[in-house]
Amino acid sequence: MRVFVYLPLLMLLLNVNLYAQTTYEILQAVDFFSINKLERGDWKRVLTETDIEGSPYLNDEFKEGTVFMTSKTKFVEMPLRYNIFNDQVEFRSDDGSLMVLSVPEVIEKVEFGETTLEYSVYSQLNKVRRGFFVVLEKGEASLYSRPRVTFEDARKPGAYSEAKPPRFIKRPDEYYIRIGKEPAELISKKKDIEELFTEHEKEMQEFIRKNKININRPEDLIKVVQFYNSL
Repeated sequence: MRVFVYLPLLMLLLNVNLYAQTTYEILQAVDFFSINKLERGDWKRVLTETDIEGSPYLNDEFKEGTVFMTSKTKFVEMPLRYNIFNDQVEFRSDDGSLMVLSVPEVIEKVEFGETTLEYSVYSQLNKVRRGFFVVLEKGEASLYSRPRVTFEDARKPGAYSEAKPPRFIKRPDEYYIRIGKEPAELISKKKDIEELFTEHEKEMQEFIRKNKININRPEDLIKVVQFYNSL
């Protein structure tokens, strides 16, 4: 029976420079599990699939994809899926075992289907953090979406309410813009864009005003980033 895991299984890999770019050595999925040392962790909390409503995944089923490592190796035909709740890319080995990276800094990006995930630095509550983002537009300025899922524990029946099983709840995506190598910044209001694009400030303000940009529409944010990259 498949289970949902709340703490990662450990995978020990070399940590190398995240940002270098060059030609990738192409290897198969089987090489990924033979080259890298894998270690399984202990289960801390386990619920069966039937116990929980909703899903923590961007894609429930595994999809074949490519993992680009910072060591400039890429592994093709990898069975992948992204766990939004845990912010982890899950790998399935030939024997069906579920593996995740405990040191995701070794991943440069992951591609499966029409989705590209990047592991990036971002700013949150005045702290620099790291996490996976869906790439919407790439350039000197890059636009990312960050899917969100929260977990709600089971609720017992009350005098005026029914019992509810534990469930994963999909929340609206958050949108981030990253300039160069700076941490990605959350875009929650138009002022965030104006403060972010200090270069070409007047042109950006005029573009946003003329095009009536709505920051809650990813297609509008894509236009903003594309315009900035064209300047």
